Amino acid sequence: MNNIKLAYKTEFGKCYNGKIEEALKSMVLIGKKNKVNLIFTSPPFPLSRKKKYGNLNGEAYTNWLANICRSLSKLLTADGSLVIEIGNAWEPSMPVMSSLPLKTLLAILEKSKLYLCQQFIWYNSAKLPTPAQWVNVERIRVKDSFTIIWWMSKTTKPKADNSKILVEYSSSMKKLLKTKEYNSGKRPSEHVIGKKSFLKDNGGAIPSNVLIGANTESSSKYITYCKKNNIEIHPARMPKFIPEFFIKFLTDPGELIIDPFSGSNTTGEVAEKLKRNWLSIEANSLYIDGSKGRFHQIKK
Repeated sequence: MNNIKLAYKTEFGKCYNGKIEEALKSMVLIGKKNKVNLIFTSPPFPLSRKKKYGNLNGEAYTNWLANICRSLSKLLTADGSLVIEIGNAWEPSMPVMSSLPLKTLLAILEKSKLYLCQQFIWYNSAKLPTPAQWVNVERIRVKDSFTIIWWMSKTTKPKADNSKILVEYSSSMKKLLKTKEYNSGKRPSEHVIGKKSFLKDNGGAIPSNVLIGANTESSSKYITYCKKNNIEIHPARMPKFIPEFFIKFLTDPGELIIDPFSGSNTTGEVAEKLKRNWLSIEANSLYIDGSKGRFHQIKK
């Protein structure tokens, strides 16, 4: 397809300019069938009003994203994963949440014959109070501060290793490991906790499915590059710690990651740093121009 063009490439990846619908019909993705280890993306959210980076609503949105995911799932390896971030949606002019994200999830699972391995939440600690009318003006709701991340796969046991994403032990756990004093035994839940279960130093704690962090960067090399070259900054950038979490958790160096709605290409930047091969697709050429600032070297 002539509508899909290579915008740039790096040591580990390639960025293409075009719509995902067109890319799925081109050799850009046809040749990747059963070869992709992780598809990680944040598509346009189902919003109550249109924004300049594009979005649909209602049944049209559900069908659009479910059909795309069905095609994308065919690219995955047998143990590969599809991870999608979706924001909450509200009904227009009403203080009522929309069930559209949930309907979309069910449609994706059904059409693509995927399993929902786990649901994650990204709590944005710096999120502004929204929806403004109901939170700030009428004060009948609290601010909506999280988005949902769905981890799906063709199999119930996709490739995953949580030992790659351990977090620092709490101060109390560090003290416990040092003193070796632990009140083992039966709990009210009827679980029996042995000393060996908690007194082994595994190098860190297993993280939860709640990811906490803000997207308030103001002086990154991406933003600096955009300002220097008078390029529009993407309005909905994802913080790097989110793709980093899933890339480390679900893939190994040298494996292939695809982001079909790459925006400012945060996924590509993180994949490059972690020495994973990557392929990104973005319809807006201005966002692609800005994303070049994420990489030290762009190959012709």
